[in-house]
Amino acid sequence: MDHSSIVSQSQDPVHVQNKIDDFFGRFKIATLMHRCGVRKHHGHSVRSLTKAIFTLPFVGKNFFRGIVLNNELPFGKDAAYELLKGQTYNWRRLLLSLGLRLFGVFNRLTNDERESVLIIDDSPYDRSRSKWVELLARVWDHSTGRFLKGFRMLTICWPDGTSCLPMDFALLSSSDAEKRLCDSQKALDKRCCAYQRRKEATEKATSHLETMVKRILSAGVSAKYLLMDSWFTMPATVTTLAEHIKIIGMVKKSPKIHYTFNGQSLNLMAIYRRLKKRRGRAKILASTRVMLNDSVAAKPVFVRDKRKKDWLALLSTDTKLADEDIKPATKHPNRISPKTACSL
Repeated sequence: MDHSSIVSQSQDPVHVQNKIDDFFGRFKIATLMHRCGVRKHHGHSVRSLTKAIFTLPFVGKNFFRGIVLNNELPFGKDAAYELLKGQTYNWRRLLLSLGLRLFGVFNRLTNDERESVLIIDDSPYDRSRSKWVELLARVWDHSTGRFLKGFRMLTICWPDGTSCLPMDFALLSSSDAEKRLCDSQKALDKRCCAYQRRKEATEKATSHLETMVKRILSAGVSAKYLLMDSWFTMPATVTTLAEHIKIIGMVKKSPKIHYTFNGQSLNLMAIYRRLKKRRGRAKILASTRVMLNDSVAAKPVFVRDKRKKDWLALLSTDTKLADEDIKPATKHPNRISPKTACSL
């Protein structure tokens, strides 16, 4: 066995703990938690409990092995569960408050020529082995094209090309009652965060996007574009979000989605057929201007999809942006690439 790996394994937990201690101290995590209502009046401090849970992914342990079965901790599993079940704790505000502080640090280190963007990420939270989890549902996984038991984690992030900061989130069940396997049965005060989170978990993901974007921008995060994938780039959603930020996103080919092109209501395939294509093996085949819901101007750009010998389409509400800056430029990470950026 490699001696260096043994030394690394023995030092990793101590090294990780020291880094986390520095992080909690530098960014005043305890103060932020107190401002967000995460407080305890007895027992172990919120800081010690949160730090133990925060450490788990960095040492490769889940909650069960790192907290429930860990006899070396100064507190029991009940104290950790009590913290996580707090009904008045505003975890969303805590995430945004911490993200804002980290944004201030990272933004100073970012190249001024790089466009600041926000990314919408919709990832499945797999709970296939669970049975009696509150609001557990059958949710659609876009990456695998199948349903699974669990939740959807809707997150808006700010990337700098190297790191990716989550700024806001919503843990979603299903808006379809028939797909919810376990309903919420707890009687909660309608004024508390726990009730509001359960209510929004059963609403459509697109209904949260405008509120989340406004919350992030009003907090002080500067971003010029919002990047999204095809299941969010619908005319109604883009029209709503375009009031607050410019949009760039992949577009779904569908005969049911129409755009106003030269005074006619046409789907994307019909628009593409009417455009003059660039000659040769050009990566960008064509581009034009359309109207969304007769109120927002947008620019669809059609690019070559070499994998399927077909074409892909992107949409930007910044009609002055060059086609080359809208297309997925995987060889140029400083350019805007919704397809690759959303996978950060």
